[in-house]
Amino acid sequence: MARLGVNVDHVATVRQARSVSYPDPVMAAGIVELAGADGIVIHVREDRRHIQDRDLRIIRQTVQTQLNLEMAATDEMIRLALETKPHIVTLVPERRQELTTEGGLDVIKFFQPLKKATQRFEKGRIPVSLFVDPRKDQIKASKEVGAHTVEIHTGHYCDARTSSEADEQFKKIIDAVGEAFRLNLRIAAGHGLNYVNVRRVAEIKEIEEFNIGHSIIARAILVGLDRAVREMIALIR
Repeated sequence: MARLGVNVDHVATVRQARSVSYPDPVMAAGIVELAGADGIVIHVREDRRHIQDRDLRIIRQTVQTQLNLEMAATDEMIRLALETKPHIVTLVPERRQELTTEGGLDVIKFFQPLKKATQRFEKGRIPVSLFVDPRKDQIKASKEVGAHTVEIHTGHYCDARTSSEADEQFKKIIDAVGEAFRLNLRIAAGHGLNYVNVRRVAEIKEIEEFNIGHSIIARAILVGLDRAVREMIALIR
């Protein structure tokens, strides 16, 4: 049965829009857990556009499930993660000007720095997930780097404009999942998944976890956070 990790970044986005103390992603994380989610996901960006260090520290102290910290593989972020000890870190590419993460890590191109980062986390006893595009060569490189998990980037599938394009992108996800399973990597998926397009991906039994944020927080504005989380859990299971 697939697990759901809920990204609460965009609760902080609303807060930071006015530089006030509400809504609080810490409180949101508690509601998400009470609704039955299996984990909390937060992305501490270098520019601190939404989640702040304070949020990370308090959520780490209060989380009852699993805390997945998304982060760029920079010295600053690695030090912060080793200090706060999330249950798992997911290394993602990051550019200041992007609205959201636009694609997977190029593990092949940045193999050595990613391997060094993974080794630092291994010494700190923190498992590492790599957020990668659905490509077999990137999956293989992730295994060689020493990753514990790969999170398959589903954004291209979710953004497909036609059914044929969606089928093509879905096939890439299937192939990537098969490669990861063959290499004995744990498999997660995320990015762009919503209450319509998640159904098809959720049928891939090898995917153990879905990490979803924007669509859940957006739905929560209309129906409430508890209900939004419960509805997504029902879809992926």
